[in-house]
Amino acid sequence: MAAIAPLCDFGWQGVDATLLGVDGRRYSILSQAGNRGLVVAFICNHCPYVRAVIQRIVRDARDLKQLGIGFVAINANDPIAYPSDSYDGMCTFSRKNGLPFPYLHDADQSIARLYNAVCTPDFFGFNAAGKLQYRGRLDGSRKQEASADLRRDLFEAMVEIAETGSGPREQFASVGCSIKWRDK
Repeated sequence: MAAIAPLCDFGWQGVDATLLGVDGRRYSILSQAGNRGLVVAFICNHCPYVRAVIQRIVRDARDLKQLGIGFVAINANDPIAYPSDSYDGMCTFSRKNGLPFPYLHDADQSIARLYNAVCTPDFFGFNAAGKLQYRGRLDGSRKQEASADLRRDLFEAMVEIAETGSGPREQFASVGCSIKWRDK
């Protein structure tokens, strides 16, 4: 069943943590910011929503980097219940899809909880001051193939944030598979 993320809590300060990346190195989330902003994306390996858009995520991350906006992705899914979302699965997924950004493992799910991440994919766009200005979808395609003229919601919002420091007031919630939480 699809989960729908809440919309933007404008001005919320991003939370930092150091997590293990698929290359075996540890990365600070907020240190991935460019001089004009940062996207923090919660994704996973098995979700059909993520799998349908992963190449567009890669494209947007590359294009945003050229504009001074950093990108980092985090997987918080329970790898016991979903073995394909294990750390080894993340390494394979990253290689297969040519991820040009750090893909981090939130092994204890604490960062996903602090961000109030709901689904995969779930995108958080921060301005240069580290304040949240976008929480919404990548684009309107969901799990379908995207038409060539489909508006790039995340990309366009981040361009606006880079230029003005503020995100668009009209935002559309991200829809995807729910985060696979471990039983407490």
